[in-house]
Amino acid sequence: MKEFRSPDENFAQSMKDVGFVPKAMASDELYRSMGFKCGLEVHQQLETKKKLFCHCPSGRYQGADEFDAEIVRHMRPTLSELGEYDGTALMEFKTRKNIFYRLRNDTACTYEFDDTPPFLLNREALKISMEIALLLKTSVVGEVHITRKQYLDGSIPTGFQRTAIIGINGHIPIRNKEVEIIQISLEEDSCREVSDIRHDRVYRTDRLGMPLIEAVTGPDLATPGEAHEAGQYIRFLTRSTGKVRTGIGAARQDVNVSINGGRRVEIKGVSRISEIPKLTHNEAFRQQALLHIRDELAGRFKKNRNVNIQSVDLTASLIRDDWIPLKNALERGFRIVAVRLKGFRSILSHFTGPGRMFADEIEERLKVIACLESPFMTHSEKLNAGVPESLDSAVRSLTRCEKADAWILIWGPKEDIPTAMETIQERCQLAFEGVPDETRKAMPDGTTIFERVLPGPNRMYPDTDSAPIAVSDSEIDMLRSSLPEDVSVRVQKLDGWHVPQDTYGYIFRRNLFPLLETLVEKFHVDPVLAGVFLGHRLKYLEGHFTPSAPFHHERILDLFQYVKDKGMNANILPPMLRELYQHPNMDFDSILSAVGYQKTKPENIYSQIPILVKKFQEIRVSDQPAACIAWVMGQLHQLSLGNIDLADLRHRVSEAVYA
Repeated sequence: MKEFRSPDENFAQSMKDVGFVPKAMASDELYRSMGFKCGLEVHQQLETKKKLFCHCPSGRYQGADEFDAEIVRHMRPTLSELGEYDGTALMEFKTRKNIFYRLRNDTACTYEFDDTPPFLLNREALKISMEIALLLKTSVVGEVHITRKQYLDGSIPTGFQRTAIIGINGHIPIRNKEVEIIQISLEEDSCREVSDIRHDRVYRTDRLGMPLIEAVTGPDLATPGEAHEAGQYIRFLTRSTGKVRTGIGAARQDVNVSINGGRRVEIKGVSRISEIPKLTHNEAFRQQALLHIRDELAGRFKKNRNVNIQSVDLTASLIRDDWIPLKNALERGFRIVAVRLKGFRSILSHFTGPGRMFADEIEERLKVIACLESPFMTHSEKLNAGVPESLDSAVRSLTRCEKADAWILIWGPKEDIPTAMETIQERCQLAFEGVPDETRKAMPDGTTIFERVLPGPNRMYPDTDSAPIAVSDSEIDMLRSSLPEDVSVRVQKLDGWHVPQDTYGYIFRRNLFPLLETLVEKFHVDPVLAGVFLGHRLKYLEGHFTPSAPFHHERILDLFQYVKDKGMNANILPPMLRELYQHPNMDFDSILSAVGYQKTKPENIYSQIPILVKKFQEIRVSDQPAACIAWVMGQLHQLSLGNIDLADLRHRVSEAVYA
């Protein structure tokens, strides 16, 4: 008879068997040995006045409780022309969801609910998407064909998204390699989710229909670091146009990951590119863990690889007073079911990721598909002695569990339990195959949870409501002639100027390179000082202060021009920037007064040095010359701002102290 470890011991041992290491300890060689592959789908909203296929304003947002009307819809799967159902549609139908759409009169219209044909495609959005397509080195199509892509999670009321391919076969450079850009598309954005509780999912429609580009890379990214670098490059490239939206939700990434023996798993809606390395690292090891579970099950079930489950309802008479979650479930009128998983002992507690086990894979699907709300499940392999011995004995006796079996307890509304039973059976059956085809949602801790099964491959079909749009060579040539420099060229310039590398991310993220270049070339500011001024000082202000009105970066050029016209020393710029950032509409004369500027001739400042040195010696605070220099500099600092160079002042003070 096989000896089984305790759940805690099994979790720790299975983590070792999978070979898991934290992201910080992983090497590129490790990912290569796993056969790590990754591709990105980068979505970026465009800065346009109107939405893509209607005249509603773009970029105007509403609060969760701000709406003029609410519409409810339900998912109904239909047969395709090939006589097949889409797997995602079937899954969504099982959930029996009520999809609520909250709309405002000023940001939504009948087009978005498929009650009005689409207007002509927004030409402003088309022009911006073509510009980005050229920056991605793709071949722009000669004719734009609008198609429909099935969207089956309810985030688009029509059930499909209108989209059009703009460019194909491009590339971007990252460190030591080029990454293929398969295509770039122009499409309409989906709704924003407000909540998803049991059978009710609520959306806001303000974002619906906003123009969005999607840039799709090939599966060329061989490490999480490469995935991060490619995501940053595309992000910086789109922002270099100055024609895309910024802020929370304006850019999102879908990340596709697989390893040898695994399958493509899509991590949806990654809002921060900095999260990609940890997410992809953990997903790679999750797939490795699922493959290890597959092999373990293959060794146990040599002939019949079908999941054998047995379920028994728990009656009120069987539930003890100290089983508090079950008592609460009983009081709410829930059905409580014990499920035996034959031969699954130690599988439920098998490691699948940091702090996660195979039982979580089942629980995630129950929440999404059966719409159960936590707490709704416990099982025989909870860690840290999570299951009372009395409960384990009672359930094992009731379900006739043998030593090699595992059990799960679930509870919920009676109408949801049949779907829950099917879901448990389905997920355990999929364990024999290894990695299931699915879409997963990114979590803040770098792990993922089940979101839905992957849509079928035949999601696209022509949109008969929209005519093709011809793109002329002259139009492409005109756009190409006014493109901003490649991000790689700008990086080379920053390197050549010796700008600190820790400023690059902020400068590109805020599209400040043109501003920095103007400071260097027009105002002849030292590149290092300009880089620090923007990448350190401005970044600090942005993180620590809230401006009283929108702050526009062009005001920095006005500030430099003002200081230049006044003939002031540049050391007045940092305190003025601080005031300007907090009060963007304040005039510069008022800002000068606020920072305490006093126009003083240099000789009047220098003449005070001997007096202050003598005063310090009389005070006898310290015998150290450095202390004297620091004290005198402190006394003259405010008076020196805008009048003399502080480095020159320090030199003169040092001469006086050491004389």
